[in-house]
Amino acid sequence: MKMDILDISGKKTKTVELPSYFSKDVRKDLIQRVLEAKKHKQPYAPYLMAGKQHSASGRIVHRRHVWRSGYGRGASRVPRKTMSRRGSQFNWVGAEISSTVGGRRAHPPKVLSMINDEKINKKEMKIALESALSATANEKIISGRYEKLKGQKITGFPFVVESKISSLKTKEFIESLRKILGEKLFEIGIKIKNIRSGRGKRRGRKYKSSAGALIVLGKGEKMKAQILDFKTVDTLGVTDLAVGGPGRLTIYTEKAIDDLKEKLGEKNELN
Repeated sequence: MKMDILDISGKKTKTVELPSYFSKDVRKDLIQRVLEAKKHKQPYAPYLMAGKQHSASGRIVHRRHVWRSGYGRGASRVPRKTMSRRGSQFNWVGAEISSTVGGRRAHPPKVLSMINDEKINKKEMKIALESALSATANEKIISGRYEKLKGQKITGFPFVVESKISSLKTKEFIESLRKILGEKLFEIGIKIKNIRSGRGKRRGRKYKSSAGALIVLGKGEKMKAQILDFKTVDTLGVTDLAVGGPGRLTIYTEKAIDDLKEKLGEKNELN
């Protein structure tokens, strides 16, 4: 299978053989396992001593002939704090339990339940990465992922561009991206930020945005335009290529293809 190398104006400069990791079977089950294992949730919980910072000294004893006993008073056996007393007569107020004023929460969030301890084997991780790369070259998976592309025939995957694209400024980069992707894919590739509908915008998540396209750079390459997500081959992972599911619209630089071969243990065939 052949692959076209494009220049920044979207014109084909040369054709090379497609690397093997772009034509392997897409293991969606392994991709999903990696995505689940890499999920991170910020742990939160109330202060450990919340509701317990008081002078209540445990449950009231209910035995006869014991000083400070609750026997015969008709009082429930809950922790109480002493507001005032006169000899052996106490003015008690319930404390600590969840049904009292200023008490602790009954079933608060627990930090241990929010720590993700799932792990993935190295071989499975490599297969998942190869599957995620292969999905970026699979027209059926990409068109199935994006609602705007369903029922349309789109070719030319994967997109491989000369490394000069990383040095373009924002305005030039947008023009180049439009020529490389075409109008249909350009709408999907650009990040779109909207105000969320509903109550979520009152709860710290006012805006939501699409993932947009991913730019994969080779080692040592840096991106000038910051309008899209970009990753170098060193830091590229399954969560970048398959955020929201396999088949993310991805553009590779020519150097990135070479470096990926080195990372995945293949011989260099482009040079």
